[in-house]
Amino acid sequence: MKDKVRRELIVLRKNLSKDEVFEKSNKIKNRLFKMKEFKEASSILFYVSYDNEVYTHEMIKDCIKNKKNVVVPVTDKKNKKLIFSKLENWDDLSPGAYNILEPNKEKIKEISINEIDLIIVPGVGFDENGNRIGHGKGYYDNLLKNSTKALHIGLTFESQILKQIPIDAQDIPVKKIITEKRLIDCKN
Repeated sequence: MKDKVRRELIVLRKNLSKDEVFEKSNKIKNRLFKMKEFKEASSILFYVSYDNEVYTHEMIKDCIKNKKNVVVPVTDKKNKKLIFSKLENWDDLSPGAYNILEPNKEKIKEISINEIDLIIVPGVGFDENGNRIGHGKGYYDNLLKNSTKALHIGLTFESQILKQIPIDAQDIPVKKIITEKRLIDCKN
């Protein structure tokens, strides 16, 4: 069931034009940047978008320019976990695991998950309770399970919000979701 929903949502997202992705992502960025929790966060973990996800590249560049502490994930495929690295310069990124931009090996500045105040979470789909479907690898479920201090905010397009997401025991919901149309305070 979950795999079927995931495949349908990925197709839906891939069918968005680049212009639609940029336009909707900009509205999401504006909502995020206006949030009190965002303004007050001293350290923010961003996913680095790819494959028509909500586009985070400009968000990350703006945060670096405005001297926010930006953290990005580095995928440790061998141990099936994410490592967190401070990012000081956009140009320190290059294609890594799954062809997603990550800090170059010599630029990794590892930090603890407990130093992160806000986690920006990707998802293939969400429901209004904060449940999410990712790409099925479990990296973000493990991250969210181990992150007790940070606020978890999902970014997604309105078309990826479902009435209900099928969930498993290991799935961890987000607290808030931002789309191009609204901010959802999840009922979890």
